[in-house]
Amino acid sequence: MASTGLLVVSNIKQLGKSLRSIEKYVHSLYIHLNVNASTASPPPAWSRLISQLYADSGSYVGTKVDLRVLLTPLKLQQHDTRVLKLRKPVDIIFSDAHQPELCDRLRTALNISKPTIFLEDPSSMDWQLQLPTEAAEGSSQQVYPNVVIGGTFDRIHIGHKIFLTQAVLRAHKRLVVGVTTPAMTKNKVLPELILSYEERIRLLREFLLDIDNTLHYDIVPIDDPFGPTASDPDLQLIVVSGETLRGAHKVNELRATKQLCQLDIYTIDIVESKVNDAIHESKVSSSNTRIDLLGTRWRQPEARPHLPNRPYIIGLTGGIASGKSKMAARLGQMGAHVIDCDKVAHDVYEPGQDCYEKIVKHFGNGILSEDGRIDRTKLGPRVFGNPQELQLLNSIVWPELMVEVNKRLAKLRAAAEMPKVVVLEAAVLLKAGWESNCHEVWSMIVPPEEAVKRVMERNNLSENEARNRLANQVNNADIVAKSQVIFSSQWDYEFTQRQAERAWQMLHKELERKQHSSL
Repeated sequence: MASTGLLVVSNIKQLGKSLRSIEKYVHSLYIHLNVNASTASPPPAWSRLISQLYADSGSYVGTKVDLRVLLTPLKLQQHDTRVLKLRKPVDIIFSDAHQPELCDRLRTALNISKPTIFLEDPSSMDWQLQLPTEAAEGSSQQVYPNVVIGGTFDRIHIGHKIFLTQAVLRAHKRLVVGVTTPAMTKNKVLPELILSYEERIRLLREFLLDIDNTLHYDIVPIDDPFGPTASDPDLQLIVVSGETLRGAHKVNELRATKQLCQLDIYTIDIVESKVNDAIHESKVSSSNTRIDLLGTRWRQPEARPHLPNRPYIIGLTGGIASGKSKMAARLGQMGAHVIDCDKVAHDVYEPGQDCYEKIVKHFGNGILSEDGRIDRTKLGPRVFGNPQELQLLNSIVWPELMVEVNKRLAKLRAAAEMPKVVVLEAAVLLKAGWESNCHEVWSMIVPPEEAVKRVMERNNLSENEARNRLANQVNNADIVAKSQVIFSSQWDYEFTQRQAERAWQMLHKELERKQHSSL
């Protein structure tokens, strides 16, 4: 299977057919528009057609193929293939019309040994892409030396590609791109799943250099809504989406106070999402992309050669009121054997257990009830609010708790019907360092403010009491950093259930593949 292809498009009406016929061969696909050499239209004249191409492509290949429309050929001589400097090596060229000369030049320029695959009968007539009259008339064709845009640019999607393309087509010298830092992404949906600033910059630069290597790109961090637009005197055009148009006007108001020239504003339409529910945004967005990551393989598991292959152990964790117990119950209903570490802890606290003896020896008989058992209502005040005592209690309980868990796992392995999957539900999983005792970690997260609200309602606590209870737990970002699958219960029950089903089906397919490969 080829990893990267290049499609020469001469007949835009055949795009859907072309994409469907080659999607199974490539993961990434460059689009080279075979523009009529006699067409003297400036690059922005092609903006509407290219935007429509991106929007339509989602119906044919979805997110399975990374599609990139090359703009360099539109800006320079169409047939000067020497200017193509692509970031990914191209394995094969496809063409929707019989254009052997152009395709041979591209093969030479890109050092491709495989012959071109013509998707149409070679005897068919040659085509060259014509610019629709209404496309040229319906868009501003002015170009500017210096253009500016801004955004989060988390995981480049179709909406980003259209947005960036519109800016690139209108710049002939420099494009300034402001990229939000974590300081500006805290209130976004699932901010913990946003790629790092450095990774977003890397992927953004790669995309821009791919589609047009003739521009100079200034990619800068922004910690406020204005970024370089507030101070750069050389900027002439700002490209925005319909929902951020008001921000562009604010930019000009600010520039006016500093005696800077007013920016022309070019507004693009929002690309509507094809998912229509109460959870996803109505537009194509990075938020939707992050929502769709829930219940999927977020990160590949690390090898655990010291663990037996069966049962496959999933460590399930999450903060207080995140919904991890309900998730454990869901997975149990699907067939997993669940070990609730909180219940196991109650067992190791029982008289006669090593853990019991160690706790009483340190904290004294004052923590015992009349029947000789440890009274947690007496022990709790001794450790909560006292970090040293809490740390000492954990150093006693956590090792003993894992000893008991391992005993139970040993019994399961020796049973006549050993379960395929064991879910180890433990709030302290990451703090205790138990992830090394699991094949992988699945985690529940909810926004901190939602967790506070739930704890207040569930435990009848004041806001300060709830925040204090949540203060010492592992934060969402650290949970995500050590997890292979992420869930979030901040939406309705059915959506959380779908996340669980997606992860469970994925896991079983993986385990079945491993089983077959070992036979």
